[in-house]
Amino acid sequence: MSRNIFVLGLDELNLSTLLRLADADQYDFHQLLTRRELQTGTVSVPELLDKARRQLDSFDGSIDAIMGYWDFPVSMMVPILCTHYGLPSAGLEAVLKCEHKYWSRLEQRKVIDEYVPFGLLDLTDDNPTLPAPLSYPVWIKPIKSTASQGALYVENDEQLRDSLDEERQVVDRIGGPFAEVLALVDLPAEIAAVGVQTCLVEEAATGQQVTVEGFSRGGRVEIYGVVDSVSYSGESSFLRYQYPSRLVPEHTLDYMGEVSRRVITALGLNNSTFNIEYFWDRVTERISLLEINARHSQSHALLFELVDGVANHAYMLDLALDRDPRRVELGKGAFPLAAKWFLRRFSNGLVRRVPTREEVAEIEGRIMGTTVCVTAPEGTRLSELDGEDSYSYVLAEIYTGGRDEQELSDKYTQCVEALNFTIDD
Repeated sequence: MSRNIFVLGLDELNLSTLLRLADADQYDFHQLLTRRELQTGTVSVPELLDKARRQLDSFDGSIDAIMGYWDFPVSMMVPILCTHYGLPSAGLEAVLKCEHKYWSRLEQRKVIDEYVPFGLLDLTDDNPTLPAPLSYPVWIKPIKSTASQGALYVENDEQLRDSLDEERQVVDRIGGPFAEVLALVDLPAEIAAVGVQTCLVEEAATGQQVTVEGFSRGGRVEIYGVVDSVSYSGESSFLRYQYPSRLVPEHTLDYMGEVSRRVITALGLNNSTFNIEYFWDRVTERISLLEINARHSQSHALLFELVDGVANHAYMLDLALDRDPRRVELGKGAFPLAAKWFLRRFSNGLVRRVPTREEVAEIEGRIMGTTVCVTAPEGTRLSELDGEDSYSYVLAEIYTGGRDEQELSDKYTQCVEALNFTIDD
């Protein structure tokens, strides 16, 4: 008999990836709420939890696992729902220690030195100053956000003041729902005093950005892959994610793994996948931990599948079923290298036409090892899209597998040239 796996915000692309797992015939995957319900506009976490419970309670069958791969509120709803139904998951407090940016920094500071100087900024102050002893340039970020929303690069006091309106807009949308989750745990006094009308300020780290992915179970922390993040030239927005890492020396990757194991253990994150973003400065050879996410990255799922033959969703699934994650023999996929590309536009516009399903299918059939996902809906003004960073708009996500970086790039270029978008300024 198949086991019933409920996935918060299960979407078409990730369902197809789950169904390609070697043991997929043992499971029935069920969508638990839609991604639109979970992440569009300002959400009410209690209402979403009630809606999810109603769906689960009305299900005529066993509930064998609840899991999710999206950011807030999914990453926090999973432990709440699993606790309610007696299913294995990470603890909510440990997840919050990862996802609350200030709390996470305080916990990191106890066990590692590889973090950037940080402080707090009160959004109710119309004349803010940089917290001592920080110096420009800095990044300001809401205590909690998704998809880098509200993450702004600031070089002086004037830019700091000008950034307040955008920060407040993000906090107004996410701060209230995040506070609803924080109210479910006993917060340390230092965290309770912060509130959600506060931003984190961090000195800007420089260098090559990478993401370490792994899992923690039974007190054992394992790293299963490292992904390079490459930005558009002169921009902070990502051009592509690339796996496996080729841009950072092996000994540095090993050291990142050591730091990751130390901090995940200290945070008490158990029975969970995770990803940790780092910067590596090739001049000073210093690494700086950027942020910790108490989930794996669904953006990397096809990359792991293309290179290793098994998507990283497999680790999430095994943990959700309370078993040790399967052993994956690395490099057994169809390609030695894979990338997820972001076709972006750096100015606003009205989307008049997007590639059709038939056009996308023709591209994927003609260019081997590619998957194209159009993300900008026809008839939408780009500034109205949810989940965008502060500087650009994603039109399409393009996955490519190849022998080397040149082949990855060539396939991406062929896809872009074939994709027919019409966007009016």
